[in-house]
Amino acid sequence: MQQFDLIIVGGGLAGASLALALRDTRLRIALVENQRPTRVEGWDARIYAISPTNIDFLSRIGAWRHLDTARIAPIRTMEIFGDSGGRLGFSAYETGVPELGSILESSLMACEFWESAKRQGNLALFCPVRSEAIEFRHDAAVLRLSDGTLLAAPLLVGADGRDSWVRQSAGLQAVNTPYGEKGVVANFAIEKPHRNCAYQWFRDDGVLAYLPLPGNRMSIVWSTPDAHADELCSLESNRFCERVAEAGGRTLGDLQLLTLPAAFPLRLMRVPQTVAPRLALVGDAAHGIHPLSGHGINLGFQDASALASLLSAAQPWQDIGEMRFLQRYQRVRREETVLMQSATDTLRRLFRASAPGMRSLRNLGLTLTNGLPFIKNTLARYALGGI
Repeated sequence: MQQFDLIIVGGGLAGASLALALRDTRLRIALVENQRPTRVEGWDARIYAISPTNIDFLSRIGAWRHLDTARIAPIRTMEIFGDSGGRLGFSAYETGVPELGSILESSLMACEFWESAKRQGNLALFCPVRSEAIEFRHDAAVLRLSDGTLLAAPLLVGADGRDSWVRQSAGLQAVNTPYGEKGVVANFAIEKPHRNCAYQWFRDDGVLAYLPLPGNRMSIVWSTPDAHADELCSLESNRFCERVAEAGGRTLGDLQLLTLPAAFPLRLMRVPQTVAPRLALVGDAAHGIHPLSGHGINLGFQDASALASLLSAAQPWQDIGEMRFLQRYQRVRREETVLMQSATDTLRRLFRASAPGMRSLRNLGLTLTNGLPFIKNTLARYALGGI
């Protein structure tokens, strides 16, 4: 049996960033993953909007400086449109920050994290291998891998995604609320320059976002009912491009498809308990959120940051897998997670509501907020600094 101080199951963005954040500690870490990340050909359709707070986190753990800047697009402005004339705009300049965030590909980050992990002295990588069984003992978590290897540590972290095997094995409950929607993603070459502006439209058929990519390119996330998502994905390429251009008011002109559309189901997932004796959850294993806010991976990075800070500050005599110790992590992360889940879910419900007068009210709210710089900039600063 191989002994470690920490076992991380899941080498995705949240799990790998946690490992990297602990590179200068005394902790001996095992990172278990069943498949190493690979770069996709061309441009990855799965992209993320990374907040300034998390850019700082990725800089602190040594990953940001190694990313290819030619594949990163800063967001300098954002335009949000309601479904009946409402409008709300944000500007980095007006908010007093260099940028509102940065758009980059999931695989770009994943591959860089993996390369950094391979160079980390206090980290042992177990890949490709599957986790087969966990035993939570009074003093350790024992993990059996598919090749028969046994790993033991005072603390095991589940970073293995929304359908977390670790969470299920530990008997921690996840409350899922399906939205009956899918997120349709694709990348395009654009006729008109985006000028580093992100756009979002609340429409009768869902929420459409245009997100800038480097050069004359952009990515979309269209959160829409299942049947409409399936219809979009079945369209011939030229017709799909036309539908996306029309839905965005032809803001960026004609579109040319760079990656075929793909769709993934959307659901709200709440996990009442994200810790147990010898166990902590991070990233999508700990929460699920609607993509209209773009904050899913930002929450995951802040999970990793908070847990890494707690573990780094632990004294050698402290038991890092003890429940009272782990409850500090749960308390730190609960408020922010619940707030973002509730805010995005409420916003989605508000723009799906069909009660008389609701359309006018919600669009009026956007427009009024846009005319109140103090409130608008306060909202922007909270989103940038808090997430």
